[in-house]
Amino acid sequence: MVESNYDILGVPEGASKKEIQDAFRKLALEHHSDRGGDDEKFKRIKLAFDDLKRGKKYPDSLEEIHKKSRFYSGDSEEEKRKKNLLLSKDVAREMKVAEEWAAALNRVDATGVRLFGSKELGELEFERKANKALSIKGKYWAGHLTYDGPIIMWGSITNPYFSESEKYKTHIRVTNGNFKLIDPIENKYDITNGAKITADNGDIIVGSVSGIKDLLPDPQGRVGMHILKEHFTELRAPKGKIIAGNIHETVKLEAETVIVINLVDNVKIKGKNILVYGSKINYNVEFELKIEGKIRFYDQGSGYDISDDAVLKLENGKQFRLRDLKGAQMIGYGGEDITYDYLDGKEKKNQTKSTGLKLGDFFK
Repeated sequence: MVESNYDILGVPEGASKKEIQDAFRKLALEHHSDRGGDDEKFKRIKLAFDDLKRGKKYPDSLEEIHKKSRFYSGDSEEEKRKKNLLLSKDVAREMKVAEEWAAALNRVDATGVRLFGSKELGELEFERKANKALSIKGKYWAGHLTYDGPIIMWGSITNPYFSESEKYKTHIRVTNGNFKLIDPIENKYDITNGAKITADNGDIIVGSVSGIKDLLPDPQGRVGMHILKEHFTELRAPKGKIIAGNIHETVKLEAETVIVINLVDNVKIKGKNILVYGSKINYNVEFELKIEGKIRFYDQGSGYDISDDAVLKLENGKQFRLRDLKGAQMIGYGGEDITYDYLDGKEKKNQTKSTGLKLGDFFK
């Protein structure tokens, strides 16, 4: 038998508004993750409370939840596009309200919890904590959000790449502090479809990152002709680190230090210290090393999967094929620093021993 929302909160059917509120507060205090409770159970309790406020007796079925957790799909591509654009605009406006709410709490150094987002796509729980961190739980669909403090997030991030207006697209910016997805690899949280994350004065710690390529009809109307539009997912931490998992299909990363696993299909990385832990670097991968920087490939085997078009560029414009570096036994032999100065011909190769660090050490 399906539990009603009254059953989930432990109140009788027809309970008063105050009885429902009191039951929710009691259960929320007991099951909230900040108090060591079960996060999924808390979400179920919160959803039951929200449903009852709208007069809804039973929670959504699995089918209904699935429909609300993704962008709309109708009978035609035009219908899908129109509906998804409307949803994106609605969510983007909500994120602007969320930004203003979080900024107001910051100004008076207050804590608070509030839901923002879309009933159709799913709401996000925002919480401004006593340590100034902004906690976000749920999937981030669209819109700009700037916050003056660290952001910690339980959920994935996507972007309405099909929108022609930048103000509706996803761009999360942290002006002071780190941006961090909680246990992103274990939880399978990812950043996709051309979203942008910027940490002006901090680090970015995420899981897998991917962009998207969109095949569009020829703008001149030629039948059977199409153009390929690339929507880069971009992560920037100009004064800090980017720590990520697998990077694929149209991504740009820029930071002082960039730490990644595998790189596949049109990935561009710029940094002063670049560390690669996987064995796959292929399909139009490009590194750009800053002056006085170094790059290191940690894989112990010599069987690196490297595409012929993968290159390493220096900030002064000099360029090297990664296959040539592999042939010179500088890639795939257990973690040697390859310095900017060595590649630029200013100094002899400065070999250093491997530090023995593992990628998992950085996510702690």
